[in-house]
Amino acid sequence: MSEGPVGVHLVGSVPLGGAEEVFRRVSAVLGDRLRRIPDGETGPRSDWIGWQYPVFSSQPQFEPGLPGASSSYRALPQLRLRSGVAADGMGFDELGYASAAMSSHRIYARLREEGVIPPTCRFLVSLPTPLAPVSAFVALEHQADLEPVYEAQMAREVERILDAIPAADLAIQWDARYEFAMLDGAIAVWFGDVRAGIVARLLRLGALVPPEVELGYHLCYGDEEHGHFSEPQDSKDLVAVANALGDGLARPLTWIHMPVPVSRDDDGWFAPLRDLRLAPETELYLGLLHPSDRDEGARRRIEAARRHVARFGVATECGWGRESAEAVLGLLELHRGASAPLTEHAERGQSGLLTG
Repeated sequence: MSEGPVGVHLVGSVPLGGAEEVFRRVSAVLGDRLRRIPDGETGPRSDWIGWQYPVFSSQPQFEPGLPGASSSYRALPQLRLRSGVAADGMGFDELGYASAAMSSHRIYARLREEGVIPPTCRFLVSLPTPLAPVSAFVALEHQADLEPVYEAQMAREVERILDAIPAADLAIQWDARYEFAMLDGAIAVWFGDVRAGIVARLLRLGALVPPEVELGYHLCYGDEEHGHFSEPQDSKDLVAVANALGDGLARPLTWIHMPVPVSRDDDGWFAPLRDLRLAPETELYLGLLHPSDRDEGARRRIEAARRHVARFGVATECGWGRESAEAVLGLLELHRGASAPLTEHAERGQSGLLTG
């Protein structure tokens, strides 16, 4: 598959021992195909938002409720405000995202100076949208009160990242997973006009990132034991949200990542991609690489996608946090085999979307 789509995107989590191991292993295999590189979300961050549960549960205003809510993450008991306690005046001192990004960036900068990381490859910081931990860890009746509190602290985390890391080094990705569960009716929502509310929140988060910093969105249907929380009929909702972001942002949208289910290599899934209205400088990455059917499955899905969209790069549909460390090399090789190196023609400024 050496004539595959140009460029690859790594969504975020890579289950290795630490940021330096991630940077070295990824660069060795995919250095000529990456525009940006994540630190792997290793250690306590390895289970996406799981490490944020103590951020909530340590607040004295909360008490545990009953587990089993449809939006609960890893079956953790959702938290409730204690009787007579209001969210007014609540705050979070630190979420941990800024500190982790600053620590990993120091390693990134050293390895780039040593020539391990390509000089044009930016450092990717992946952040969950506030809807995710609030929906996952807070009881439904309190989510409206807690969302602005958590979002305000996330904005401060972004500000710290921007203050500490040079803009020319940095790319920020918002992970939108719970948004699509809400759009699909898989979990309850505390606000009306779900689509408009989701888009407004995603645009608000994008506005936190200045134009000098690259900005992308990972649109997601979840990866629960390698399955989705729901199985959408096609990519129509993904396209609608992507178009709304491209139209609504007051700054350039650098990339959009969209998942492709392992079972879908048919025109029914990919046809809505014809309606994408991405700007020329916006890169599209399709999450069509799956370890279960590897090169053959990737080939089928790439061929199907090419019938409906001309330019794209490739990715897995979600992060790799539920894979084993032993599986990482195979995943890296899968990306390499399904793609071609970046070329001068594909560099931003000449063709922001990637040529398939």
